Amino acid sequence: MATSGPRPQRADWQRNHEQLVATATKLIARSGAQVSFEEVARRAGVGSATLHRHFPSRRALLEEVFHDVVERLRRRGDELSAGDPRTGLFTWLEELTISAAETRGLTVALEACADDVASPGDSCHGMVREATVSLMDRALAVDALRPEVAPDDLLTLVTAISLVAEGDSAAARRLLRLALDGVRP
Repeated sequence: MATSGPRPQRADWQRNHEQLVATATKLIARSGAQVSFEEVARRAGVGSATLHRHFPSRRALLEEVFHDVVERLRRRGDELSAGDPRTGLFTWLEELTISAAETRGLTVALEACADDVASPGDSCHGMVREATVSLMDRALAVDALRPEVAPDDLLTLVTAISLVAEGDSAAARRLLRLALDGVRP
């Protein structure tokens, strides 16, 4: 007997899932990505086992919480890829840094998935890295970037600046501009 795609989830499963994501989003915005799983479950009105059935790891929960933010950033990377390669990469890095600095827990979530070799393009980190590589390749082609700079170098800069300047986009922007002066030819 053939099936026509994944089986739809029961209404209570979907309701619990949405409640867990909404609750986790609020708690992470308040307390950061290290929020207690037990607190998420309690505030969502479900048991710890229910939370773990939906999200077997912290990484899985963070991926879901930040997916929309990262998807928006990925689309922005695509837009910038259609423009001037001399400014696209640097605009991308600035917007990524500001978004990570302003979105509590995002940097931790991206770093949590940095070593995901199973499906790197599907993870939040994978989407960010792919956009960075695409924009870097274009910048390198017009000599707008020093050739020895690697994508992971740039993502490490973004991570460090985002963590140091969390909640302070002006400081994040200033620090990134200082750092980017070192990667331009």
